[in-house]
Amino acid sequence: MLIRKLFKFENAHIVRNCTSDRCRRSIHGHSYQVELILEAHRLDHGQMVYDFGLLKGQIRDIIDSFDHAICFWNQDDEGYIASCKQYSARWISLPVSPSAEQFSRFFFFLADTILRQTITHNGEGDVTVHSVIVHETATGYAQCFRADVENEQMGLLKLQDFEFSEQVQIEWADPQMFEKMKQGLTFENPLVEHSVRVDG
Repeated sequence: MLIRKLFKFENAHIVRNCTSDRCRRSIHGHSYQVELILEAHRLDHGQMVYDFGLLKGQIRDIIDSFDHAICFWNQDDEGYIASCKQYSARWISLPVSPSAEQFSRFFFFLADTILRQTITHNGEGDVTVHSVIVHETATGYAQCFRADVENEQMGLLKLQDFEFSEQVQIEWADPQMFEKMKQGLTFENPLVEHSVRVDG
């Protein structure tokens, strides 16, 4: 079974080396919509794949990091990167170019990392990220599957190659969230008190 959670944010970037002149040479913004699609083959004690409320924690925070921020590829011009950091409190340095395709890949990667490091308490089963769809415009989107994340020809994704500005980090519910992700530390979902008997 699949479930879908929609996230929205505003973000600015330049996509170097693309065909469109406006995109590769000028800072521009998009109203992004991110569809996180989760998959499981059994339901939890609440008869859900994964409670949507649980997605309001670390996963929401990591996606919200990109709201009203500027993203740049860490291989971009040093002067441009320095200006982004100087004139924007909210910025993210990426190991790949900030195209819709790469947004879908690294959101899959980041959400998948959080899920794998989360201890659950309500009978959740084999919950995994099925795919991520990133709508950059009303008419265009990119969809990523696990094979795309693992495809090194599309760019290697490693947590240590992402950098979030101090302002982004202090706005997280847990300012140490990304450090915990990099160290492989666990997150823990709330304990659940059952009002109806559940088997197992």
